This record gives sequence, C-alpha cells and structure tokens, in this order.
Amino acid sequence: MNFTRWSARLPGTQRRAAARTEESPTALPSEGSVPAARAERLSDAALLPVVDELPVREVLDRIPALVALVQGPDHRLAYVNDAYVAAFGVRQAGEPARVALPELAEVGLLPLLDQVLRSSKPRTVKSRKAPGGRSYTFTCTPVEVSATPEGGGVLIFAADVTDHAEAAERLRASERQHRETAVTLQRSLLPQELEEPDDLRVAATYHPGGTEAAVGGDWYDVITLGGGRTALVIGDVMGRGVRAAAVMGQLRTAVRAYARLDLPPHEVLQLLDGLAMEIDANQIATCAYAVHDPNEGRLVYASAGHLPILVRDESGTVLRADEPTGPPLGTGGWMHASGSIPLGPGSTAVLYTDGLVERRDADLDEGIASLERALAGATGTPQVVCDRLVRSAGVTADHDDDVAVLVLQHPARTGPDSELFRNAALELLGGVEAAPRARAFASGVLTSWRFPTDLHDLGVLAASELVANSLQHGTPPMRLRLRRTDRRLIVEVTDGDDHLPRRRRAEPADESGRGIAIVATIASNWGSRRTPGGGKAVWCEFALPRTT
Repeated sequence: MNFTRWSARLPGTQRRAAARTEESPTALPSEGSVPAARAERLSDAALLPVVDELPVREVLDRIPALVALVQGPDHRLAYVNDAYVAAFGVRQAGEPARVALPELAEVGLLPLLDQVLRSSKPRTVKSRKAPGGRSYTFTCTPVEVSATPEGGGVLIFAADVTDHAEAAERLRASERQHRETAVTLQRSLLPQELEEPDDLRVAATYHPGGTEAAVGGDWYDVITLGGGRTALVIGDVMGRGVRAAAVMGQLRTAVRAYARLDLPPHEVLQLLDGLAMEIDANQIATCAYAVHDPNEGRLVYASAGHLPILVRDESGTVLRADEPTGPPLGTGGWMHASGSIPLGPGSTAVLYTDGLVERRDADLDEGIASLERALAGATGTPQVVCDRLVRSAGVTADHDDDVAVLVLQHPARTGPDSELFRNAALELLGGVEAAPRARAFASGVLTSWRFPTDLHDLGVLAASELVANSLQHGTPPMRLRLRRTDRRLIVEVTDGDDHLPRRRRAEPADESGRGIAIVATIASNWGSRRTPGGGKAVWCEFALPRTT
C-alpha cells in the first residue's frame, strides 16, 4: 500500500495544503514591515521541510506509541508501526482485526472500532491492561481511505501508561491499607465481647462508613457496676480518621474508669467534658450514658448532645427520651442533668449514633421517627432487633457514615426462670433491735430460697455487718434488701447519710472498724454509692455455684 498516497487522505491534511498553496512561499514582506533579523529567520525556516512533505509512514514508524490502521467493516489490518511489532510481534496485513490483532480483542477494543466506523467520531478508552502486563490508553480515530475499495478505516493509537496505572494502583492499595488500619484500630478500641448483666440481654453492632480510610469515632460499651446495676454508653467523636478513633479510645477508657466510681450519669458526663477539652480542645464528641437498676425498673440517663434513647415497652409503644440534653463533650461551661425513662420487664431500649438515622436528603427528625416505627415492629433477641434496625435504615457496605447500635432488653421472666430472680426487703427503724431483726430476716429469706448452708451463713453475716455499719455511721431511713439472680446473691443496705464507707485496717485495740473489712473478705465483690434522693447504698455480692 502506498502510505504516502494514503497520508494525503488524512482529515485536515488537504485543507492545510490548500491554505499553504494560496500563500506564496516566496512572498517577501514589504520593506520595513519585518525587522531584518526576523526576515532572516523566516528565510531559514523556508528551507525546512513542512509537515505535509514528510512521509507519514516514516513518522509513524519512529514514534514510541503503538499505531495500527484497520479498514473496512471487518477491520482488516492495513498497517502496524515498529513500536506495535516490538510490543506484540509481527502482524499479518489483510487479516481481520479479531485474527490479526487478538490483543485488541482481549482488552475489549473491537466493539469500539465498530462504533467509531459508524459514528465517524473518535473514541478513547483509558488504562487497559494488555497481554504482557503493560497498560495502554487507546484512541481510535476515523480516517478516510477512499482510494481503497474497503472505504473508511480506523487509526488506533495506543499510549503506554503503565507507570501511571501502577502508580494509581499503588495509591489505591495504600488507601486500602490505611482504611484497614483505621478500621482495625477502631474495632480494637471497641469492646471485643460485651459484658453480660444478670438482668439484661444486650447486643451491639458497628458498621464502618464508606470505602476510604475515614472511619469515625463511634463507640459503645456495657459496664456492670455491681449490686445488679449496669451502665450503658454510646458516643460519637466528631471528625474522621485515625485521630477520631484515637480520641474515642481515650474517652471510652475514661468512661469505664469513671463508671467504677458509681456516680450519677450527669456527673460522669461532667468529668468526661473536662477530659475531652484536655485531650483536644478542637475535638468534640456526643455521648449518652445510662444506668439500669433492676430494683427501680427505670433507665436513668444523661446526654451530651447525643440522639435520644428509644424504649419500646411490653405493649409495643415506643417512648423517646428527649430531655434533658446538654451540649457535646469538649464544649465546657455546662452543668449536665440526669433524666429517667421506664424500662420494666419486657421492654427494649436502643442507643445509636447519627449514622443510623441521618441522611443528607432528609430531616433528622424524620430519620428518628422512621427508627421508632422500625423499633415498634422489631421483635426477637437483641441481636435480631439490631440487625433489623440496621436493615430498615438502609445501611449497606458503602454507607457514607459510621453506624453504632446498642440494644438492651429487660426480659419478662415467667415460670421456672422467675424463681431464679427474687427480691426481698426490710425497713429498719433503728434501735438495738434492728440488728437482730436484720439477721432473722436474712436467715429466713435465704432459707426459703434454698441456698446451701455455707452461702446461707455468709449472707446472714454480711447482712449483719452492713446493718451494724449503717446503725453506727448512718441515719434513718434504713433498708435491707436481698436480691438473687441466676448468678449471684446481692445484699444491700441503704440509709440517709451520704458519707461513703471505706475499708481500713483496724488496730488490735480498736473496738470497731472491722465490718467493711469482714464483708470485703467474705464477699466476691462490694461497693457503695450515693443515692439520687440523698443518702447512700452499701452492697456486696456472692457468686452462686453453677448448676450442671
């Protein structure tokens, strides 16, 4: 094929040649119109060959990019340059592209050739990996080949972009690694296994948001406080990435430490607020902290800018714990307050972060209302409720925000199971007869609960010591409460004095100061706390032997 002759048919070539024919190459500028030096340069340039005088085949053979020319509806091969031959080997001219250029078929380029031939418009596909491992960007341009019976053709130009493709892949791999690191950090800071309270059934789930390394600072926790009480926490550190996850870890650790003080929820948030400002004054977080006491049948909570807790009662009615709500942690200058919401037997409560209900195209209240409707119809175990709420909210793997959900249930126990959860209480009026009454009451209750003799005696001794301590250091009203679960016996004494006892070493000559030391020695665990209405509660626990 005469490639020089064919070059004259490339689009635009004829127009440029005609334009230059109209302008005489020998025409000189008028006198004085062009400086002498410039005229000399123009004269030298006239001696250089113009582009149209260069043989096209010589040009294409020398460029490093891959070039091929196909013509006709079967895309029969007319030409490949030296770079193409070096990349894929010698190709037989006259064969259809699917036979002569199998590498183009492997990268899916043949349908594109049909489109270019039909539309007479160029098409480009970027960064396709060809056989041999190199990556190319292919540009297919229609050309006129009217001098041949096959008609139009397609010029295929392939630029090697392997370095760019490999750099992009390394960047994507690095982003994946960063995301995996961030998600691993986030998950390692979350509780690996939730604590299992005696009176509650709990489940939680966490879904990292998006596909980038921008996980957030969502967290949750369940903390058994002793005496049958349980703390439940959910929080969200504003911002994204490893920094937010690290701040979350510090706050979660602090919550567990403050929870051991058995403080009211609003006091825990007050301490967290100061800590958040010390960690990073520019990093704020929302948090809800709640405490469940099975003796009260309520969930006492405090919120620092967090979304309201939802509770579905035994009848299926959903309540929203809206107030009180203070500003987020880290803002300072605010006195938080505690509120309460009923959580009796048969109730289910849900604590969650904004990723579950917040959408860019909808109001936040609409998201919470939708969650309420989903909770009203969600039954089953806490884990089943968790999964149903996440599905109802449309949370998928590519969700753009982190989601944390904590579900707790207070089961309504009936039948034989109810015999494992019992309560008994005695009001103590004080006086010298209070201690004998307390011992007699404890002995009768523990005997009716059919405790073994050694556990019976330990329970009676603990009740006697706690009552004696309250009579000596406390003020009326006083109450002795005995509670059993399927795992432990709890002995608790409350009185009207808010001075918390502490364990101390009594000297041999001391006549008092041994009561708390005795209780701490014989019990599995003991503690004290201030009660909301004033006064204190001192408690101890005994682990029950597991039945086989």
